[in-house]
Amino acid sequence: MTRLSKQEMLKAIWQREAAYDGHFVYGVITTGVFCRPSCKSRQARTENIRLYPDIQSAMQAGFRPCRRCNPAKIEPEIIRFENIARYIEAHAEHKLTLSVLAKQADLSPSRFQRVFKSIFGVSPRAFQDEARKKQLKASLQQGDSVTAAIFAAGYGSVSRVYAEPLRKFGMSPKTYRSGGEGETIAYAFRTTSLGPIMMAATHRGVCFVEFGENQQQLQEQLKYEFPKAEIKASPAQDSDELDAWMDALEAHISKGKPCPDLPLDLRGTAFQIKVWRFLLSVREGEVLSYAELARKIDK
Repeated sequence: MTRLSKQEMLKAIWQREAAYDGHFVYGVITTGVFCRPSCKSRQARTENIRLYPDIQSAMQAGFRPCRRCNPAKIEPEIIRFENIARYIEAHAEHKLTLSVLAKQADLSPSRFQRVFKSIFGVSPRAFQDEARKKQLKASLQQGDSVTAAIFAAGYGSVSRVYAEPLRKFGMSPKTYRSGGEGETIAYAFRTTSLGPIMMAATHRGVCFVEFGENQQQLQEQLKYEFPKAEIKASPAQDSDELDAWMDALEAHISKGKPCPDLPLDLRGTAFQIKVWRFLLSVREGEVLSYAELARKIDK
């Protein structure tokens, strides 16, 4: 079958055409599931539908298989790895080694790592890091002390979080806990093939990147997360440079292209910055011991 247009795919969904099963899937943002075109579930509104060329793309976007039409049944491995991903989310605060996770999938660690990344687009370690960060943010939003939230999320020390606040929040955990009090956050909005996206940043780094239903909903979400911050549209809202970066980000998410570089304002001692810059050069999923790191930076 030749490449389908958006209208052709929507028509196949509306008419529940079984002939299109296997050629694409669609996600429904109100339910969080993805389906085959022939799915007999209640018809979703067009604005809530997201179209994907394959199962992996839908799962990377955060959708789970529909239990009614079971779009992943031709690939039982997808279901198995989805269950492992849910396990990682539920136990993000624990030490989950590659060997332990691979054993659940009955695969070698190296094979498990390759398959997991092919399905979700990130390594198991990166997936757990993100789940742990969400847990930390939720604890801070609930009013837990910074120290209690850090250890509850499974971080071994307070310094581990404070050493890289830019990557975590774009601000210190203490400022995040206060709702962004004293911070100025600039945002930009774009519509992509994966849906509307909003990015926001302080002068120290990116603090918000989310997909949503529309610009108003995303602005409300941003204000909810940072109720005490000054929020305004970015001067780069309509710049060509931002368009190029958004396009690169979309290609990374939907097509597995390289992740675009985002300028970071690294603040620390000369030694810390040397370590951080070296770590940024380490490929995702690559294992590096402290001894190897020391040798690489001649320390």
